[in-house]
Amino acid sequence: MYFEAYCKLTVIYANIEKMSLDWFIMKTITSRLKIGADKSFEIIHISDTHITFADERNEERKIALAKDRANCFPEAQKVLTEACRTAKERNAVIMHTGDLIDFVSFANFDAVKKLTDENDLFMAAGNHEFSHYLGEAKEDAAYRNLSLDMVQRSFRNNIRMASRIINGINFVALDNGYYLFEPEQLDFLKAEVQKGLPVVLLIHTPLFAQELYDICMQKWDNAYLAGVPEELMQCYPPDRYEQQKADSTTLETIKYISEQKNIKAILTGHLHFTYEGLFAGKIPQLINGCTDIRIIEIY
Repeated sequence: MYFEAYCKLTVIYANIEKMSLDWFIMKTITSRLKIGADKSFEIIHISDTHITFADERNEERKIALAKDRANCFPEAQKVLTEACRTAKERNAVIMHTGDLIDFVSFANFDAVKKLTDENDLFMAAGNHEFSHYLGEAKEDAAYRNLSLDMVQRSFRNNIRMASRIINGINFVALDNGYYLFEPEQLDFLKAEVQKGLPVVLLIHTPLFAQELYDICMQKWDNAYLAGVPEELMQCYPPDRYEQQKADSTTLETIKYISEQKNIKAILTGHLHFTYEGLFAGKIPQLINGCTDIRIIEIY
C-alpha cells in the first residue's frame, strides 16, 4: 500500500510546474504505516501552516509584514481548524513538523497558545518559529536563541527535541530547521533509539534522497534538503550553499538515522509540497505541504 502511493506521487510531483491551481486547494490524504504498533491508531500530520497574525503590541513594520505574508498563506487558519476538527473526530494527536508560525509576534504566540491549550499537538520546530523578519539576518543558533524562550512558552513539548510514546511507537521530534543537527540532539536521538521501540522521526527539513533532490532542482536553484552531498551543491548560489552545507555532526546524525533498523518513518515538511518517498532507500519519508492534512494510519 505504501509503495503504491509512493510511485503515484512521484509521477505527480515530478511535473510540479505543470500543476493547476488545484495544487493550492486544501486536501486530505491518507497514508498507512505498518511499523509494529501495539494496537492500530491514527495521527494527523500537518506542516508549514505559517500563521501570520500581528497587532498593536508589535511595531508597524511587523503589522505590515503580517498583511503581506497573509497573502502568501491564505489557507493557514482554515487548515489548522480542519486539522483540529479531524483530530478530535478521530481521537488522534496532531503531529506538526514546523513553521506553524511565519514569524515571531505576540498575536502569533496567542494563537499558538490557544491551539495547544485546546488540542493535543506534538511539535518539531521549523526555521520560521524563530524568524523576526524574513531574510533579516543569518539564521544560526545565536539568532534562534533570541526568541527561543518566548516561542517555547506557547508549546507543550520541547520544540527542539522531544519524544512521545503512543501505543508502543516512539515519536521523536528534532528541530533541524536550519539544515543542521546539534550534538545534544544526536545524543537525545540515540537515547530514544536505545529504548528499542519503533521510532517515527519528526523533523522540519527533509533528508537528502536522490529522487527528491532531482524534483527540487527542477523547481528551484537549490534543493532545500539536509545532508545533500557536497558535489551536488556546487551549482547552488553561494548564500544557499553556506546555508545548507552539512557540518560533521549533521552528517553523523544522518548516517546514524540511515543505519537504525527501528527508525521506521520520517515525517517532515519545509518544501511546501506533499510527497512520499524513501530515505536511504528504505525509510518512508512523508513530506506534507502547506494546505494538506495527512491522516496516517499506524499498525
